[in-house]
Amino acid sequence: MLAAVILAGGESRRMGSPKALLRYQGKTFLEHLLLVTEHPGIGVRRVVLGADAEAITAAVPLAAEEIVVNEEWRLGTLSSLHAGLRSLPAGTDGVLMCLVDHPMVSARLVDELIQAFYSLRKKIVIPVCGGRRGHPVIFAAELYPELLAAPMEVGARAVVWAHGGDVAEVQTEDDGCLLNVNDAEALARLSGNESL
Repeated sequence: MLAAVILAGGESRRMGSPKALLRYQGKTFLEHLLLVTEHPGIGVRRVVLGADAEAITAAVPLAAEEIVVNEEWRLGTLSSLHAGLRSLPAGTDGVLMCLVDHPMVSARLVDELIQAFYSLRKKIVIPVCGGRRGHPVIFAAELYPELLAAPMEVGARAVVWAHGGDVAEVQTEDDGCLLNVNDAEALARLSGNESL
């Protein structure tokens, strides 16, 4: 069984409001990621919150055991991954790391990544679209200690770089794996300039 950890702890300064609560096609970004991580291969799910924890939990129905509040969210994305990893029960095979500012990941892509993880037996599984690596990424449980020890300024990439020969790249045409919505311009492109 895998764990899914959705990282939604940042301050969203450039956006001006919590990214988790931005809406696209009738759902918030967080609600979309919750839907696509409802997979039979995922037995545990955590949503790591930080700067806007109260607003997000008030707006999106989350089970109490799914919520992890990262008090050190100012340290960056890796600190939220640390909080998520530390909250996991023993026995997970790995973690599917999802970023809330990559909201357009499809359920099909999640399924393809999970199938690749179990069939190829690589420590890291990454989607690749048009020659570019994207998100979400699966890390095997044996890498948890390295993720917890990675430098904050480099993040999980340090672990990917350290295991270059043990990475499975899953080719996809799902460009949602590349779409990073981190400012109003990116949101406007996503929505086709519709009023949200």
